[in-house]
Amino acid sequence: MTRVLVTNDDGIEAPGLHSLARAAAAKGLEVMIAAPERQSSGASASIIAGEEEGRIAMESRTIEGLEDLRAYAVRGGPGLIALIAAHGAFGDPFDLVLSGVNHGANVGRAILHSGTVGAALTGGLNGAWGLAVSLDVGMRPEAFEWDAASAVAVETLPFLMSLERGSVVNLNVPNAREHRGVREAPLAPFGIVQTTLSERGEKYIRLAVEDLPNVPEPGTDAALLAEGYVTLTGIEPVSHRPLGYPA
Repeated sequence: MTRVLVTNDDGIEAPGLHSLARAAAAKGLEVMIAAPERQSSGASASIIAGEEEGRIAMESRTIEGLEDLRAYAVRGGPGLIALIAAHGAFGDPFDLVLSGVNHGANVGRAILHSGTVGAALTGGLNGAWGLAVSLDVGMRPEAFEWDAASAVAVETLPFLMSLERGSVVNLNVPNAREHRGVREAPLAPFGIVQTTLSERGEKYIRLAVEDLPNVPEPGTDAALLAEGYVTLTGIEPVSHRPLGYPA
């Protein structure tokens, strides 16, 4: 049976995490949940942890409606969780790392900062298949279609697992019960939102997130998602291409 780690960067209590775990278990996969004990958005693939005498703190949790699944709250980000899972922290290494469902889209080159994507990439780096799943809820959603996103994610798994081990896919789903189809798409130069400096004090600064002023480039993941498509993008934990540096 395929062993699956379900994690996220929104924390152990996040409804998107519970939805994804429930959908994976319903497909007959061997699911275990390990997620940050608190919100860890923007953690990328960080492996910084809350340690006690050199030990990474974690505790067992029981999640309502998922009592049959083992679940752990970890004092660290999703990248760290995927890393320690690969080294046997929760038993045998996992075949698949499912990360999400994230509260908000992860598109464009800004996925570099995403903890959701960071967990999937760390899983891939350590020989598992990785799938990062995000729901495009926008700035002021009236509803959250977590289950619709989870359904698309598990439908994508046969394709993902037909690729070589270590392959990682970034999946973004419109916040709707129905979508226009799944499209493979390149990363947009930017994401859907941008981070700005909203306040500066003598000893602090405050950041804010706002919509980008520009229309996304046609055919990119950001543009296709805005048009109602599910977007699928292959990414790599570590890539290399020749730079043409003169010998």
